[in-house]
Amino acid sequence: MFEGFSQMIIDTDAARIFLRVGGTGRPLLLLHGFPQTHLMWRDIAPLLTRDFTVVCPDLRGYGASSCPASTANHVPYSKRAMGADMVRVMAHLGFEKFAIVGHDRGGRVAYRLAMDAPANVTRVAVLDVVPTEIAWAHADARFAIGYWPWTLLAQPAPLPERVLVDAAAEVVDNALETWGPQLRSTPAAVREAYVSALRDPAHAHAICEEYRAAAGLDREHDQADAASGRRITAPLLALWSSKGPLDTWYAAQSGPLALWRQYAVDVQGHAIEGGHFFPEQNPEATLAGLRSFLQG
Repeated sequence: MFEGFSQMIIDTDAARIFLRVGGTGRPLLLLHGFPQTHLMWRDIAPLLTRDFTVVCPDLRGYGASSCPASTANHVPYSKRAMGADMVRVMAHLGFEKFAIVGHDRGGRVAYRLAMDAPANVTRVAVLDVVPTEIAWAHADARFAIGYWPWTLLAQPAPLPERVLVDAAAEVVDNALETWGPQLRSTPAAVREAYVSALRDPAHAHAICEEYRAAAGLDREHDQADAASGRRITAPLLALWSSKGPLDTWYAAQSGPLALWRQYAVDVQGHAIEGGHFFPEQNPEATLAGLRSFLQG
């Protein structure tokens, strides 16, 4: 995996971020989701190096990156703070402007960064997410059952942390096996990497803090943007699972693109065959959708 990539750790002052970087050309930042690490990009990143300098980090609190101490209001794990890490990482690599692709939690970091730092972001792609405030505002029984990490991991410590540490394998397997149809199996080494990260108490706590931030502070940031009329100015691509919740849950709101147009000026996108993990399950279609957008 990641043949031709180098790996490094960059200190952003607030966190130590592990990453892999490879290729030449315009800079492109790939951000993973839960319960994954940067390894989710293993099939896509090497093919993008033909046209881009590809940077694949582990978000703070995930994988091999550090777990900064949190606070009562979970500020260190807000998507604003996690996005600031990425600005510093890319600046360290010599890139002031870059494109971003984010899946799941990484999609939330990606759009928050595009909102907060428009001078740094040239294009942003968000995979299988709608804005955090919209997701919570339309949450119902389907959401509570289908996206159980949102409600479980946002509970006060130490209950959710214990669940992640003591049932790491079950958590990963539940996510990989139930969040949509599988087009290909996850390699054993990748699954074990995902499980190992959750078994670490420090990382389990950090991940729960990230979900707690999403239930509070991240929503407040979205609400403030909506109230002020501020929107993402960079072109935004939304891709979502053709078999997943985003394809059906938001029909009454005219679908994911209509929801993203509340937060971004220039929106395009479409569904991709597969479940929630379509970048891993169907990398060919994902790559095709991303490449045409990123090449602009």
